[in-house]
Amino acid sequence: MKIYIKNMFCESCKVVVKEALEELDIPSVKVELGEIETRNDVSDEEKMKLNSKIKKAGLELLEKKHGMLIEKIRKVIVDYVYNSDEKSTIKFSVLLCKKLNHSYTYLANFFSEVEATTIEQSVIALKIERIKELIIFGEDSFSEIAHKLHYSSAAHLSTQFKKVTGLTPSHFKALN
Repeated sequence: MKIYIKNMFCESCKVVVKEALEELDIPSVKVELGEIETRNDVSDEEKMKLNSKIKKAGLELLEKKHGMLIEKIRKVIVDYVYNSDEKSTIKFSVLLCKKLNHSYTYLANFFSEVEATTIEQSVIALKIERIKELIIFGEDSFSEIAHKLHYSSAAHLSTQFKKVTGLTPSHFKALN
């Protein structure tokens, strides 16, 4: 059985969900970002208990179809930002359409209606968070970070970083 989870964006979220499943004796086949696959059907009572446990970490079970599509969009965004180190030759909008089998216009309008923000703003926000992580924990240069996150140059990364955070990447690095 597949169960979808809202706001599941990182590895620590997966740990929280795995621990909750173990505590409730719900055997899982796999736990991915935004999605759990269980061996058996999960009762409504078990879902309520699971939801209660994961809510403490800001996560929430999704049952409605529109919520599932939003989470699938988020999952593609997270995968694009965190797991796509190679410079992509394909635009993000094309990638999203291919993965979800919908037109970009449909996905963008739907996402904006439900989330009150755009897909592009969500991608930028997640990229900025990823840049902060790479600056704090990594030893990559700004050019390497720009390449990893699909920026055309370190200057473009720096401009966008400053526009969102109010700081240049160099100043942010110096603060840490």
